[in-house]
Amino acid sequence: MTPGNDGQDDARGERTLEERVLERCQRAGVRLVLVEACAGGLLCGRLTEVPGASAVVERGFVPYSYESKVEQLGVPLELLQAHGSVSAQAAQALAQGALEHSRANWAIAETGIAGPGGGTPNKPVGLAFIAVMRRGGEVTVERHVFAGARGQVRDAVARRAFALLLERLSVES
Repeated sequence: MTPGNDGQDDARGERTLEERVLERCQRAGVRLVLVEACAGGLLCGRLTEVPGASAVVERGFVPYSYESKVEQLGVPLELLQAHGSVSAQAAQALAQGALEHSRANWAIAETGIAGPGGGTPNKPVGLAFIAVMRRGGEVTVERHVFAGARGQVRDAVARRAFALLLERLSVES
């Protein structure tokens, strides 16, 4: 199985998760903004590998520092100081900020600790928060602790973020 391929097939043959995400988004009229504070552009890179991604991907942000989260997306510094940049509150604020600073109607925001360093007993390596939000709608935030080396954690964050978006689109269609 190739990265991003979740084993789903259709009459045309094997499709990647990214192809399914883009097809579903196109059918639903989704314009997507991505905030990648853990995967560092991996999600956007995977989507834009697929021809026609420009019909869905509106823009992406890779805010690693507190300053970039505040300056680019309007995340309150007090929120980051109180909860940390790897928190459910930060993921939600990143998704909200992305929608406010883009023309997209859906956002995926993720933040986490890919490793190998940076973990603590309360926030271990592999911890990630993934938020999916529709403009004017509710936000869904999930907490995960993914196992593996840095690349495996980033891959797991990307796969779960895409799957969560597909789940939300299925419910709201």
